[in-house]
Amino acid sequence: MKGKGERTRDRILEIAENSVLNKGFGATSIEELICEAGITKSGFFYHFKDKNELARALLLRHIEQDEKILDQVFLRGQELVDDPLQQFLIGLKILAELVEDLPQGHPGCLIAVYCYQERLFDNEVRLLNRQAVLGWRTRFRAILDRIVDVYPPNEPVDLDELADMVSTVVEGGIVMSKALGRPHMLANQIMLLRSFVKLLFTRQPV
Repeated sequence: MKGKGERTRDRILEIAENSVLNKGFGATSIEELICEAGITKSGFFYHFKDKNELARALLLRHIEQDEKILDQVFLRGQELVDDPLQQFLIGLKILAELVEDLPQGHPGCLIAVYCYQERLFDNEVRLLNRQAVLGWRTRFRAILDRIVDVYPPNEPVDLDELADMVSTVVEGGIVMSKALGRPHMLANQIMLLRSFVKLLFTRQPV
């Protein structure tokens, strides 16, 4: 069970993440976080020495949550079938269903927000953000390597670029769904990616 200090810290991070996703990091003030969390200014600085440290903690929390979700989603495919292509297709289907269950759409991605406003952060935070993006590439490249061992692609393809395509589709889908007010657009984009992967690696009849 978490102590009062940990619960307060988690509460600050939750409030801060909602604010950052809604209006950006620069427009999120320490004063509003203090007010909404119901703590004193000294209480805030007990947990975070400055706003940059808050940014780092937010990003670490976001990365940890992402990793847990992706582990659950794509490990499920491995539990259901042995074929690496089918494992990936199942994982993408589960991911699409997961985001489709969000009635108001995906809340947004801190990694994308940090990219847009990178001048607000120190080098440590910028490097951490870069590592998070490369982490997605590493994860999906490993999956694609297993697929290629069994299914040579039907067209020449750079596997790093294809691994990055997962991030591109997810991040782009979030932006498009928000811009157009279509919450289910992200799920649709993931399913289109799934169709592309299926066509790329499924052996075609002669």
